[in-house]
Amino acid sequence: MESKIWLITGASKGFGKVWAEAALKRGDKVAATARNTEKLKELVSEYGDAVLPVTLDVDNREDCFSAVEKVVSHFGKLDILINNAGYGHFGYVEEISEAEARQQIETNVFGSLWMIQAVLPIMRDQKAGHILQVSSIGGVMAFPSLSIYHASKWAVEGICESLNQEVAQFGIKTTLIEPAAYATDWATTSASHSKPLEAYSALRNAMLENSKNMSFGNPEATADAILKLADAENPPLRLFLGSLPLMMIEPAYNKRLETWKEWKEVSENAQ
Repeated sequence: MESKIWLITGASKGFGKVWAEAALKRGDKVAATARNTEKLKELVSEYGDAVLPVTLDVDNREDCFSAVEKVVSHFGKLDILINNAGYGHFGYVEEISEAEARQQIETNVFGSLWMIQAVLPIMRDQKAGHILQVSSIGGVMAFPSLSIYHASKWAVEGICESLNQEVAQFGIKTTLIEPAAYATDWATTSASHSKPLEAYSALRNAMLENSKNMSFGNPEATADAILKLADAENPPLRLFLGSLPLMMIEPAYNKRLETWKEWKEVSENAQ
């Protein structure tokens, strides 16, 4: 099998690093991006010229296009984009500031959109390519304290569902990756938080208590799934990662169907 060229944003830690290492271990080549490429030294030291470290802030649209040009100029093509850069913001709706809301959407939504727009001309010309967009179980259902994060992930879900229908004609594939809770630093050092309001302290404390019993997945265990996606002739539009998502999503979706059916007469009379 011919080696693939990957572009992975946010590759210095967490899922991005795990997936970069998985691709490199099997002989593929990876353009690994980070705001600070010093954090990519370990990858470069171990895999040498198979790694192209690229400084990138996905909030900057021009940087996104320049990064893609650099990758294609260096490797000659681009097979796979993994839109992984992003973060989670914690805060109840009433607590979220305008700046916090704008920054969450700027990075998670616009950052992903700019990268997709940057790779599409390349992949169209190649008549091949695969865009893997990191979403979340929070892209298909919602929980208290993560509303603006959910907004960002529901947005990329919509973008990619439309994208999939638009670019299949060019041989470009699209997959939304939907993990549940994993033992990364997503909810700790990589997260941001709104200033808490006392009114929500009871709910906040209850959620903190519940989180103590949460089962976290092993990020390393996701590597094989990503490689299978990359090699699939007909990859799915959506893929859960972990054992929890389907268990959580199925009752949530059944509840939606029940509600729509319960109000079916009201809906139809509105025709």
